[in-house]
Amino acid sequence: MQKIVPIILAGGVGTRLWPLSRKSYPKQFRKISDAPSLFQQTAHRFQGPLFQRPVVVTHDDYRFHVVEQMGEIGGLPELILLEPFSRNTAPAVLAAVLALAKKDPDAICLVTPSDHFLPDTDAFAKAVERGLEAVRAGRMITFGITPDRAETGYGYLELEGSHSGDNAVPLRSFKEKPGLEAAAQMLASGRHLWNAGIFLFRCADILAAFQAHAPEMLEPARTALEQHKRDLGFTRLSEQAWATLPDISIDYAVMEHANNLSVVPYAGRWSDLGSWQGVWREESKTSPTGDGVVTIGNAHAVDCAGSLLFADDTGQALVGLGLQNLVAVAMKDAVLVADRSRADQVGALVEHLKSNGISQAATLPRDNRPWGWFESLVSGTGFQVKLITVHPGGVLSLQSHEHRAEHWIVVEGSASVTIGSDTFTLAANQSAYVPQGEVHRLENTGHTDAVLVEVQTGPYLGEDDITRYEDAYARG
Repeated sequence: MQKIVPIILAGGVGTRLWPLSRKSYPKQFRKISDAPSLFQQTAHRFQGPLFQRPVVVTHDDYRFHVVEQMGEIGGLPELILLEPFSRNTAPAVLAAVLALAKKDPDAICLVTPSDHFLPDTDAFAKAVERGLEAVRAGRMITFGITPDRAETGYGYLELEGSHSGDNAVPLRSFKEKPGLEAAAQMLASGRHLWNAGIFLFRCADILAAFQAHAPEMLEPARTALEQHKRDLGFTRLSEQAWATLPDISIDYAVMEHANNLSVVPYAGRWSDLGSWQGVWREESKTSPTGDGVVTIGNAHAVDCAGSLLFADDTGQALVGLGLQNLVAVAMKDAVLVADRSRADQVGALVEHLKSNGISQAATLPRDNRPWGWFESLVSGTGFQVKLITVHPGGVLSLQSHEHRAEHWIVVEGSASVTIGSDTFTLAANQSAYVPQGEVHRLENTGHTDAVLVEVQTGPYLGEDDITRYEDAYARG
């Protein structure tokens, strides 16, 4: 049996789930409570016998998140393509398909976002199987979600006939996000499904569609792939060629113009979790209280109804009293309180914060690095205190700082430390001093996380005060 190659698109930012999702660490990689991240759930969806190892297309900033999170669930991708910057879904899909077509022009691909909630893996695999016969006959398939309400936040797929069965139905047209009255009419018609943005096709067929409807994209995408650079197992697409590609979705570029597109209906649970309203809706389906109250983390509701309370930090209690149809999201460095009906406007709010220079618009207190993470605990004039966690095998670059000195105190695990020409091991409750300007490095050669407190002192403590001499992760 010919296996399907999943193409996972994992370069989005997800600003409508701010302050949880930010550019520095977007929603697909965030773990809510003890559940796997949406990216991990997506990757796990394709570990069955129907699928080959996936191709992942992501942004350069997220490359180590992809490897770490796939490693945690016991799988590795076939290929990781790194976009120099986002160009929407059409260029991302085209680059992945061109890479696969080099080996097999008739390879069957399944394109999927990495940030959708789709919990019934077996039901989805069966829906994919239902589309294979049409794909082998030269059709391209998109998956339509059976609507259960007049939703204005999704685009729709208009079918040529009813979707009462499970088989593929020819697509008549794509519909933009409608107003409430139009959405109600579509729901009543029985011929409209929500557009999930998931596609199944042969490489040769989608490339023919690009040739027919967006031929100007083929040459720069091929050039970006041919002029790629290999870097620690990643495939970096050419920045110069990538810059010439349009910023356009696969729907607009190709699918809306194709005449060989059919739809496979899917009636299982699905959400793009594109807003806090979507999170509330999905979580409230399993809420035991029956009053539409959803609490996540160390959050507590008293005499509330129709509200979502989300506390990210277990050391911080979020308490709601008498709230009606509100969203309250508490992070260490930012709090969102919004009317639930206006949750779709949070993305515009983030742009407002950016324009006003609010750093919380894009960055989180915890800065994730390929070796682990660090978080600033307290800072003042001439000093800063950080908590640093280095995973087993993690190694910081050989570096120096022109303007600051550092004092390291190991609180858990152990670390191999290089300062100048000396290399030694620090165990828990031991410390080392790194003088200003001295070359140094820290490495975790143990089997558990190394946790340190770092105290920085000096006239300038910015992250750009760093000169790297060697780096295991090929950073500049």
